[in-house]
Parts: sequence; structure tokens; C-alpha cells
Amino acid sequence: MKRNLLLPILAVVPAALITLAVSCQAAPIREKVRTEQAETTYKYEISAGYGYTSLNQVNQSRYGLQGVNLSLTRDFGKYFGVTAEGAFYKFPLGSGNPGTPVVDDVLLGPVLHANIYGKVDGFVHVLLGSEHTGGENQNPNISFAGGAGGGLEYRLSKHLFLLASGDDIESAFTVINPAPGDSPHKSRNSRATFGVAYKF
Repeated sequence: MKRNLLLPILAVVPAALITLAVSCQAAPIREKVRTEQAETTYKYEISAGYGYTSLNQVNQSRYGLQGVNLSLTRDFGKYFGVTAEGAFYKFPLGSGNPGTPVVDDVLLGPVLHANIYGKVDGFVHVLLGSEHTGGENQNPNISFAGGAGGGLEYRLSKHLFLLASGDDIESAFTVINPAPGDSPHKSRNSRATFGVAYKF
């Protein structure tokens, strides 16, 4: 009787050990796949999308301008890159702006980015360059400009991302006939961009 009971117990022990050995080999494979997906790095990112800017340098403006925002980023490793950006804003969100203002931005600066959670990445940037305001006889014609901001990217595939970003760009146009209390030489414009990014 004891011999009959001992035989099934001895058969269960090797079966348990084999199952444990198989699971120990499968786990590192799954972990390796996860690690490779999480550590994907890119050298370049190009993006394009809808852009919006407020228009505080134009006296009596009531509506911001819509347009397009384009950028190219060169990444140096997983977290740091340099971004070059161009933006063109022409179309008002409503009627009420004086004249026919147009704003162009050309900006360059460092960007820090990292994965936040799952398919969502985040970034912050500091941009410096120039801004042109046309259609309003602004002085100077082209102003030094710069500011900081950030955004989020959502991964659609290995290379394609949805992008949402915002920043605050300061420029130094002289306001024509400034109202009491207005700074005659400085304005800040909030900007927003919604678009797509391709990384490779």
C-alpha cells in the first residue's frame, strides 16, 4: 500500500520541476521583448500640425491666429535632442482684429523627453529665435523671440505619434499707440499645436 502511494508522489515531483523550468525560460523572453520595445531610440523626428497663436503684440486685437507648425528634432540619445521649428499663422479665429496681421516664427532650442506611461511620452523645450509680424506695421519688422513649453505624444505605431504641445513665446515689438499700463516693448503669445510626428 505504501509503495502504491509513493509512486504517484514521485511522478508529481518531476512534473512540477519541468513546469517550473519551462516557465523560467519563457519569462526572460517576454521580459526581453518588453525591454526592447521600451528602449526604442530614434535619431530624428519630423512633425506637422495645426497651430494657434495669440496676438498680444497687435493693439486692439481680439482674436488669435491659426496656421501651421512644422518642426525637425535631432535626438542625441534617449532623453535629449535639439529642435528647429517654423510656424506660420494667418487665419483669425473670428472677425475683429485690426488690419490683416500675419505671424511667422523661426525658433531653435533643446528638448528633453521621456516615456511617461505606456504609449504616452512627454517633453519640455526651450526655444529661441525670431518672430515676424506682418500686416500691422510693427516695429521692428523682425523681433528676437523665445520661450518655454512642453507637450505629450501618443504612440500609434513604432514610428507614428499623435502630438499636442503648448508654449509661451515672448517678443519685443513696439506697440503702436500703447494704452496706459501696456509695456511698449514686450508681449507674450501663448501657442498650441496639434498634429502628427514621425520618428526614425
